[in-house]
Amino acid sequence: MLKLSRLTDYAAVVMAQIARHPEHSHAAGELAEAVQLPHPTVSKTLKMLVKAGLLESRRGAQGGYSLARPASRITAIDIITAIEGPVAMTECSHAEGDCDLAATCGVADNWQRVSLAVRTLLDSVTLAHLADTAPIKLPVQLPIQSVTLAADTA
Repeated sequence: MLKLSRLTDYAAVVMAQIARHPEHSHAAGELAEAVQLPHPTVSKTLKMLVKAGLLESRRGAQGGYSLARPASRITAIDIITAIEGPVAMTECSHAEGDCDLAATCGVADNWQRVSLAVRTLLDSVTLAHLADTAPIKLPVQLPIQSVTLAADTA
């Protein structure tokens, strides 16, 4: 099964909670209570999101966590990458990928196309979409045939 880790799921939940109330900073304890997750898990997630540049952290009486940019400019792929690392279907499907079978496997280019299509879709879903209670309207069919790899243009 292809699925995201719980920590990535929690990161999206915490980010959505912050996005629903962007007008003020949020304490880790307040967020943990609001989303019903353990405080240490929320704290760990917040630190990873700050390190990735998605959240800002301020100390002091008026301190807490806030979005580093508007929710409409933070994407699902930003959140996933902050916790999981690069999104790729296989080891050879991302730029840093390294595979001993790449020269003989015969499927690397197509896996790269699938990975690019998945990344493109995740890049089109914003934190604002995730934070909204209305269902996200996604394309019925991904135009995978139109995906162009860098190798195709060389």
